[in-house]
Amino acid sequence: MRTYRVALVSGFGPTHKNDRYVRGTLFDPKAAPTVERGYFAGRGNFSLRELGFEYRGVRYPLMRPRRWTVPHLTTFTLESILDRSGTDVVVIDTADVWNGTAVAPAGTVDVVLLSTTFIWDRATLSKALAWIGEHLPGIPVVLGGQYSNLKWPWIMREHSEVTAVVRGDAELALPMLLAALRRGGLVVDIPNLVHRDGDGAVRANRVEYIDLDAEPAPSFRGRFPSVPYESMRGCPFTCKFCSFPAASPKWRYRSAGKIRDDWVGYAERNGATFVKAMDSTFTVPPTRLRQLLRILPEVGLGWEAYSRANSIRDEATVAALARAHCRTLSIGFESMSEDSLRHMNKKVTAVANRRAFELLRGSPVGYRCSFMVGYPGERPEDYLLTHEFLTEEFAGHFTLSVFGVSDETMPLWEDRERFGIEVLDPANPDFSWRHVGMDVETAYALNHRTLDEVRRRNDAAVLIIWQDAYQRWLMPQLSREGNFAVEKTVERIAMLPRDLPDPRDGLPVLDTLLDTLAAAGCRRGDPRTYSAESLITD
Repeated sequence: MRTYRVALVSGFGPTHKNDRYVRGTLFDPKAAPTVERGYFAGRGNFSLRELGFEYRGVRYPLMRPRRWTVPHLTTFTLESILDRSGTDVVVIDTADVWNGTAVAPAGTVDVVLLSTTFIWDRATLSKALAWIGEHLPGIPVVLGGQYSNLKWPWIMREHSEVTAVVRGDAELALPMLLAALRRGGLVVDIPNLVHRDGDGAVRANRVEYIDLDAEPAPSFRGRFPSVPYESMRGCPFTCKFCSFPAASPKWRYRSAGKIRDDWVGYAERNGATFVKAMDSTFTVPPTRLRQLLRILPEVGLGWEAYSRANSIRDEATVAALARAHCRTLSIGFESMSEDSLRHMNKKVTAVANRRAFELLRGSPVGYRCSFMVGYPGERPEDYLLTHEFLTEEFAGHFTLSVFGVSDETMPLWEDRERFGIEVLDPANPDFSWRHVGMDVETAYALNHRTLDEVRRRNDAAVLIIWQDAYQRWLMPQLSREGNFAVEKTVERIAMLPRDLPDPRDGLPVLDTLLDTLAAAGCRRGDPRTYSAESLITD
């Protein structure tokens, strides 16, 4: 019998919502060649590709594209489920769909699976489905993931090409669905499935949950220095800007012992030395965190995770994290306004944010802190507290996003009347909202003002907007703080067309910034002379 074959369309979303901020600079892939030949013509068409340094006798480019990265968690998990069920799978990266380079797999495909975990609006979903319809016509299409978990009534109503939607845990439903489709049989008894009845009516079957501690961790073949990990599903918190609890209402988590055993397995089978925990909050519940901090030191794997600020309680906690080989924590500070945090139902205070920052600063544990501007009810004077913290106090990596309202299932809609929340263009909600505090254009203006001022005034705070495309660290012979300084200088160079639009003003500044890099060991050179070998140190 011929092997049943599935095409899995999965990967990240199509864009970064801060892309408009870097337009017309060296960080804008489309504009960079023109900027090099125009703005930087007086300096020999300067390009970031020219920056290089010497390490152990070899010249390397400063900005080395990633040769490998942590495997995409959703793709990784689905491949493992399909592999265990004996299904042949070919993966199509959604990044290729967004940029127009995706190619349909050769040979027969029986089912197309589309992950919507990183799809966040109707236009993006429609683009993915249109690609499938054009390149894999007439083949059953099954959706799963965050967006379709929340939007399945609309999807099944508006997209007749969708055969079914898997809600919640795919480990239960997906193998059963594929077996039923292969037999041409009924799917009425499959849990977690939304499907069309014989008469065309949409049916939503019962929802069931797997036991995460009993479920084998996703497995994969080959050697991977870094692996993703999921230790929980759902979330114990109810931040009003987040729909995760709506998509997976039951919060479940793996035990500390299970986590340890899974990580040891990845080290032994796949040569993993680093784990990226992708959970919304890896540092809860507190009892599990305390257990992990006792048993992970002996495992010896480096790891990073998402945390809440109030999990970083004292110096002892930070010391224990360091002993457990925690490399980096990503923490959603969101705001430094107590009022804004209360509006969000964040259950964290600005005081806790500042305490976490002060405890982590200068410690062996790295951190990336995220902030937002424009949450419903937030006024410019509320946001000023965040602006001042970033421009005057913060040090380290940070992100600053404009609030987005793409999801009507967000709990924030409970405050529609209280905050006067409106969306003026339902087809483009992220960029057409307003409320009593501000509108989206005001939020973008505030966002850009803060990013500009942090770049110019705060040498210690480094915006994360381009770094994830490149190997870390940029210069392995430097300390973390030294690399921060290099990243900051690169940002200042790349953004010169924004900061100083007249090249007569900007090019002398470029010379000074290049001198700063030279003092750190990084200079202009011929990219053709640089080694193409990977130099990955994290």
